[in-house]
Amino acid sequence: MIRVLVADDEPLIRAGIRMILTSADDIDVVAEARDGREAVETARSTAVDVALLDIQMPELDGLTALAEIGRAAPQVRVLILTTFGERENVLRALGHGGAGFLLKDSAPQELIHAVRAAAAGNAYLSPAATRHVVDTLASPAATARGEEARRRLSALTERELQVLALLGEGLSNADAGARLHMSEATVKTYVSRILTKLDCDNRVQAALLARDAGLEPAGG
Repeated sequence: MIRVLVADDEPLIRAGIRMILTSADDIDVVAEARDGREAVETARSTAVDVALLDIQMPELDGLTALAEIGRAAPQVRVLILTTFGERENVLRALGHGGAGFLLKDSAPQELIHAVRAAAAGNAYLSPAATRHVVDTLASPAATARGEEARRRLSALTERELQVLALLGEGLSNADAGARLHMSEATVKTYVSRILTKLDCDNRVQAALLARDAGLEPAGG
């Protein structure tokens, strides 16, 4: 079983998340916290695999709690759940070692998928969050930045460019696979290869690079 801590200052939100997660037969919500400080203490004292933190909580906000959990209980994978998908929040979450970032209007099945991905040691950024971040960051790129992005993308094969273009649109691996008639596992392999070639830490950075370069999906 994947043991989950849910932290949110609103009881109804915690109850809703619990209901969604416990509908999966491999997930158990073993603890709840009403604020960021309680979340840190619970992660330290309770056997938890994944902590799901709201970004706006009293005592400590979710991002500060994420950083403290990283120091106090580094084995716990942390997902940030929020209505605020701005660039600073996402990049801070990733920078502090967060395992993922979801918007609160994500589908219930996506929440379950994110918890499973985090427990498996994978990073998860919802397509909705990816699109939001890309749209927020993708102001018209300066000429020099666009040229640098295109230079870096020149190391990619045609197929890798096709996959990267879909990342720039915020598609998940499964959706990109359906568009390109590939399996999800094959797309995942391509994404790993792309991140390595571009020296990107995550798919959001790669998506932004694609936007800077003006890369669009075929037919887009």
